[in-house]
Amino acid sequence: MTTTASQLFERLKNVDVGNPLCAYTEERCERLAPLIEEIQELKKEHHAIILAHTYVHPDIIYGVADHVGDSYGLAKIAKATDAKTIVFPAVRFMAETAKILNPEKQVIDPNPNGGCSLAASIDGETVLELRKQYPEHVFVCYINTTADVKAACDVCITSSNVYKIIENIPSDKIFFLPDRLMGENLKNRMKSRGVEKEILVYPGTCYVHEQIEPEMVDFMKQQHRDAIVLAHPECKPEVVAKADVVGSTTDMYQYVKENREVKRPFLLLTECGVSSRLAVDVPEAKLIGGCMMCKYMRSNSLAAIRQALAAPRKGQIVEIEQQMQAKALRCIEQMFYYAEKTHAASS
Repeated sequence: MTTTASQLFERLKNVDVGNPLCAYTEERCERLAPLIEEIQELKKEHHAIILAHTYVHPDIIYGVADHVGDSYGLAKIAKATDAKTIVFPAVRFMAETAKILNPEKQVIDPNPNGGCSLAASIDGETVLELRKQYPEHVFVCYINTTADVKAACDVCITSSNVYKIIENIPSDKIFFLPDRLMGENLKNRMKSRGVEKEILVYPGTCYVHEQIEPEMVDFMKQQHRDAIVLAHPECKPEVVAKADVVGSTTDMYQYVKENREVKRPFLLLTECGVSSRLAVDVPEAKLIGGCMMCKYMRSNSLAAIRQALAAPRKGQIVEIEQQMQAKALRCIEQMFYYAEKTHAASS
């Protein structure tokens, strides 16, 4: 499908979250439109699908992405796709997850800086050492981890299903890693629901969400007393305690979309990709707050996607050793098992 510069501008002109990287002028769209067309042609040529995380640039999301979402939703799509090539503009661990689920497919990571402060906080060897110290615990890893960490753990979770899965794991001893803040929020949530489990946590954090302070929320609430506060569970417990809604990027996006008629401002406490999407899809919603960007997610670009599709370099093609892939797959499959079990039990 052809995308003209004027069509792209009409779609993205409302994106304004306080950062020039998220602003789209007619001139910028003129420069981007040819890249988008070239990528669309390359997708057809290589029978490729592009899965984009909400935190990447809007021109990727609305220009070339076939599916957009959070880690869990994109993992499910990666598992079901019949495309021969999966291009994953996000961060490296997400592309690894797609490869774990699709070992026979080519998975391409176009990001030249696809790191993650949270994923980098732990490795598989550390997990194996911890397992020796805590042999009775079920090791649960956040999806924001590398393949070797998943291979060393029992169950994987995402921010959209963590509470449900932890409740359904038939053990009262859990070691949760690597996000300390999500782990603390998890412990508080289980306590509030009357679920008695010993939950140990590892001291990793997401540098973007860790920057959000409760004083920031108080200040915004003073300026907008009727604001609805939405927080990601990677935020500090003191921040989460002030939120009206706590959920994944998709949960936050869906909440605003479903409550678009509410005449109250929404304060989104997460990376500003959610605000950018809502500015396009739900322009009538009033969004407040600054723009906090993830430098790793924002390293993705249309130019890098074009290059990676046309002639992927060795480091852009995701490869995982077979034994590690099999162990990591079991960890992820346990996530789908417990998530579906939870859904069936609650429906």
